[in-house]
Amino acid sequence: MALVEYEVKEKIAYITLNRPEKRNAINLQLKDELIACLRRYDDDRDAWVAILSGNGPAFCTGIDLTEIAIEVAAEVDRLYLDILRVTKPIICCVHGFCLAQGDGIAFCCDIRIAADDTKFGWPQAKRGISSISGPSFAAHHLPLGYAFEYLFTGELFDAQDAYRFSMVNRVVPRDKLISTAEEIAKKILECAPLAVRAMKEAVFRGLPMPLADRMHTAAIILSNNLRTKDAQEGLKAFKEKRPPVYRGE
Repeated sequence: MALVEYEVKEKIAYITLNRPEKRNAINLQLKDELIACLRRYDDDRDAWVAILSGNGPAFCTGIDLTEIAIEVAAEVDRLYLDILRVTKPIICCVHGFCLAQGDGIAFCCDIRIAADDTKFGWPQAKRGISSISGPSFAAHHLPLGYAFEYLFTGELFDAQDAYRFSMVNRVVPRDKLISTAEEIAKKILECAPLAVRAMKEAVFRGLPMPLADRMHTAAIILSNNLRTKDAQEGLKAFKEKRPPVYRGE
């Protein structure tokens, strides 16, 4: 049985964690299949945006410590880096529990939608271990005092708190989770896919740079993007007052 499902419908790639009986806890097979699906998505010309979600009662409760040695759990940063290397947009839908490495996966995606029943947190300290995603992401996105509180105590927080911390874009009822992500995905699909990828590249390459270097990098990416057929089509369609037809070229 595949622990990560991959399906493309109308240019949307649906990537679904499929270990519901374990609340999508990450074992080696799930980790490897998720990386493979992400790479498949990035190379798939028929997929322009992805929705990542989880089957069953939870999005992901983190590493399955009953199967994976602590030494392997300490290398989960490789999974995060694989997600961050994806050049196309990823919308992450979380519900139930989004804990530990589940939080890390969500933070590595571009847009996050949470069901109103979601609980977030990093309970590792309660298990006697520290965290990669907590110090790497939570402490740089959440107000530092709150990040320390949740990392030090291992206590969980709810979707409304996550929204208040700008950790998620929206909080919706559980039955509206995927449809809300699809609404956003369809808006993205109205745009030129290469322009969207250029936007993502410019953002990530520019994040560690001073402002002047950030703008220079974005200008180089824009110059390259302007040479694409989609850019020419978009400008032509604007002049002709008609909807553009983008082909990812």
